[in-house]
Amino acid sequence: MDAYQLSRDKQIVIFELDDVLFPAKDYLLQVYYLFAQFIEYTEQKNAQSILDFMRLEYEKSGTDKLFEKTALKFELSNAFQHNFDLLHQTARLPLKLLLYKNMLDFMQNLVIDGKQIFIVTSGDPEQQLNKIKQTEWNGLEKYLTVYFADEMSQPKSEIFLNILSSNNLSVENALVVGANNSDEQQSNLINLPYIVSLEIYNKYE
Repeated sequence: MDAYQLSRDKQIVIFELDDVLFPAKDYLLQVYYLFAQFIEYTEQKNAQSILDFMRLEYEKSGTDKLFEKTALKFELSNAFQHNFDLLHQTARLPLKLLLYKNMLDFMQNLVIDGKQIFIVTSGDPEQQLNKIKQTEWNGLEKYLTVYFADEMSQPKSEIFLNILSSNNLSVENALVVGANNSDEQQSNLINLPYIVSLEIYNKYE
């Protein structure tokens, strides 16, 4: 059964943010661009070289110790770690974040069908909020209710149950859309129907 069919008998659909609604790298690469520009301005080092290095390291190894690797490569003071971290939380992006086209279509159909849409996202709450504020929602923002898992200090399974309880619904009335094993495990703990976002992309291709 595809995602749209699976959602037909649901009253709410719960989404993660990163790599579900838009690619996480679309945010991070813009943060790295801004950081490289900042270093060029303050340290007179070539921004394009810094950005190219960070992009390649991110594609190879993800975000782990990315600042440390960059600082070592370009002889940067560890004091710039603060600027790097702060940009992740407060960056004013050059370009808005765009929803995956197929996910946008899916969410618009949910709204048309009268479904409630929730976002339950992990990660630094300030950073996640910054992403949400700089996303082009195409009018969907008025239909969104957002929960920041790290701010609530609860596992996602408990947040899912709280959402259901607040709306007088059972697990059969909801669907979780995620992109990783953690989301699936949290859903399975309470027998909440789960679908990986890739299946929605396939549906609307």
